[in-house]
Amino acid sequence: MDEPDVQLPRSRMALLFMVMLVTAAGNTAMQSVMPSIGTHLGIADVWVSLAYSWSALLWMLLAPFWARRSDRRGRKAMMALGLVGFAVSFALCGAALYAGLTGVTSGLTAILLFAAARSLYGTFGSAAPPAVQAYVASRTSRAERTQALSLVSSSFGLGTVLGPALAPLLILPGIGLIGPFAAFTLASVVVLVLLRLRLPDDDPRFAGRGEILGEPMSAASNPRMGGASEADRDHIQGEIDIDFHSVDSRAGRLRWTDPRLRLWLLTGTLGGQAQSILLGVVGFLLLDRLGLRHQPDAAAGPIGLVLMGGAAATLLAQWGLIPMMRMGPRTSTLWGMGLVAVGTLGMAAGRDLHAIATGFAICSLGFGLFRPGFTSGASLAVSPAEQGQSAGIVAAVNGSAYIISPAIGVWLYNHSSWLAWGAVEALSVLVMLICAFGMRRDAPT
Repeated sequence: MDEPDVQLPRSRMALLFMVMLVTAAGNTAMQSVMPSIGTHLGIADVWVSLAYSWSALLWMLLAPFWARRSDRRGRKAMMALGLVGFAVSFALCGAALYAGLTGVTSGLTAILLFAAARSLYGTFGSAAPPAVQAYVASRTSRAERTQALSLVSSSFGLGTVLGPALAPLLILPGIGLIGPFAAFTLASVVVLVLLRLRLPDDDPRFAGRGEILGEPMSAASNPRMGGASEADRDHIQGEIDIDFHSVDSRAGRLRWTDPRLRLWLLTGTLGGQAQSILLGVVGFLLLDRLGLRHQPDAAAGPIGLVLMGGAAATLLAQWGLIPMMRMGPRTSTLWGMGLVAVGTLGMAAGRDLHAIATGFAICSLGFGLFRPGFTSGASLAVSPAEQGQSAGIVAAVNGSAYIISPAIGVWLYNHSSWLAWGAVEALSVLVMLICAFGMRRDAPT
């Protein structure tokens, strides 16, 4: 019997969307003002990029742990933990930088305190994204999962480009460049309150009932339903008692070397490195190409315009092209990285705002296809009971891209911009070759 098309209610999808959006937008709003803050503090570009490394390493190490814990403690609890970690970290980061900008501490002390506060996000903030992905994957059918995960990924992708676009508007009198830190700390607290009040409790100490856990082929379902009779499957819309502990024990430990995941993790790693390099370099690129090194605050507007174009391109990919063309994971990943390769050439050759914005928009369109392709490919490669662990590994792969690659990209760019562009091109081509020759074609839909 065919698996039914199970969908999450729109209100819950909107809330999950906001959980991802506020953290992604806040982080990238911070990244958009950090070049200017680093200049004011007298810190070299590469050290500004390295300030994120410890947090990214903690993210990569701890995201699988939080994902496994979400299988036992519930997705909602881990989402809340992630939002608390983000809010506290963001508030402390802003306070540390404000102390440096006002002369209370030296620039070096401020950036070290920033790095320490940032590590709180890597430690606890990493609990939210895998919980959101697992929540969606465990409550949608295979037929709907790619589109549902695309929507979730689009919230994160939209945030990564929308945050810097909003950052210039948040540079407020009195606190200046620290404005984005204050605004997104407040926004995360609002989302946390809504999450606590509006998302149904899925604590595994209680039986899951009804629509929330009605999908039989899911990580949070009773694993025995995977082999249930057709009569049993017809009854999934009724009340279903779930033993979460049996799910966790029967799923086993999913390893990074699992043959089902190996190629997907490789493509996610390579593509993620390419994206992190571009995002790390684009701010400094605009400072240089537009001649704004001596007045870095003036770069906030152009950066916002470029990233707003990228936001529109990302939405076009994830809300338009993927659903309309019914792209499968391999096709989406392959075409996405092909567009990144083309857009990078445009950014490399561009000498004015229009050319750079066009190249970045093409790259964003490509990453908008690549990321949900990689995420859904990893999800569909494993069994229903392994969805939580798969989501944790995917989150760790995404986090690993920001450990050292942005700093390496900035270092290459400062020596020769063509070294940075060449690295992105090489990574894009490698992903395309893996997809073209190493993966099976997507099943027809």
